[in-house]
Amino acid sequence: MAKQEKVRKRILVIGGDGIGPEVTRWGRRVLEAVAEKYGHEFIFEEGLMGHAAIEATGDPLPEDTLSKARQSDAILFGAIGHPKYDQDPGLKVRPEQGLLRIRKELGLYANLRPIKLFDELLAASSIKPEVLQGADILFFRELTGDVYFGEKKKAEDGSWASDLMIYHTYEVERIARRAFEAARQRRKTLCSVDKANVLESSRLWRATVQRIAADYPDVKCTHMFVDNAAMQLIRDPRQFDVILTANLFGDILTDEASQIAGSMGMLASASIGDGTGFYEPIHGSAPDIAGKGIANPLASILSVALMLQIGFQLQEEAEAVVRAVDQTLKAGYRTVDIADKHTPNHMMVGTDGMGQQIIRFLS
Repeated sequence: MAKQEKVRKRILVIGGDGIGPEVTRWGRRVLEAVAEKYGHEFIFEEGLMGHAAIEATGDPLPEDTLSKARQSDAILFGAIGHPKYDQDPGLKVRPEQGLLRIRKELGLYANLRPIKLFDELLAASSIKPEVLQGADILFFRELTGDVYFGEKKKAEDGSWASDLMIYHTYEVERIARRAFEAARQRRKTLCSVDKANVLESSRLWRATVQRIAADYPDVKCTHMFVDNAAMQLIRDPRQFDVILTANLFGDILTDEASQIAGSMGMLASASIGDGTGFYEPIHGSAPDIAGKGIANPLASILSVALMLQIGFQLQEEAEAVVRAVDQTLKAGYRTVDIADKHTPNHMMVGTDGMGQQIIRFLS
């Protein structure tokens, strides 16, 4: 095998809020270990976003962070959110605005969420092991359209409100092609999830996907209503290979699918477009456990594997990170969210303990 050439990449680390900085610290440590082991050079910068940015600057996405993002080869992100905004829905400036804006500004229209079960965590899920074993799903969630970005209105007297659910054909086309290309590299089946029996935007979605499918005759394309898909994910997750869906439906279904992997603390994601990629765990800021040192860093570390694979085309390095996670779990180490009644106390570790084990196996 030809020796992998040294790469030099600039990475922006945005810890965000809550447990975000705690888990991204270990994502960065893993990147540093990969650089040392394989002779690469990763240059890191830090940026603010979310509640932390609002507190410091009044803006959930400061221009300094956005400027650094545009100059980076990849972004490693933690989480955003703070209880004060949940308690006061009337606040005009909110952490989530920063996340939505950076997706729009960087053209991050495709969110990839792999749902892959490590056999050692079969008992950690609330779903029966015999239903789960062998499940391996790749979600493609459209990320810059739909109801989240449609026009929003509210009556002055507060008696009604509306959010426009809108899709343009080109938005569906570009993510559909990404999903079909990925399906070609997997098991060659794709399920497009919509609500075409009710929603006009879903009818446009389905018609566009059907048209794109004709260009991929080697991929079996099926369609499923979102309510049925939510049930089927729990009933028989092994039936799915690539799932293609819209922004709102994807947001909900991927959180549901976290139970297949045992915990949200295990699930990574990549948000990509035609430039800088954005890599993050799918979990939130978890303010109830922030600062306690018990958050699971594996989703952030697996997001690093996606960065190496998708963003930097470093397949060997990405596989080494996933293998280190697998070896750590096989050795019996568990954070509280993925432990079960059979986990001995001496194998229970916190954020730092789990991160240290990954580094040990990686090195």
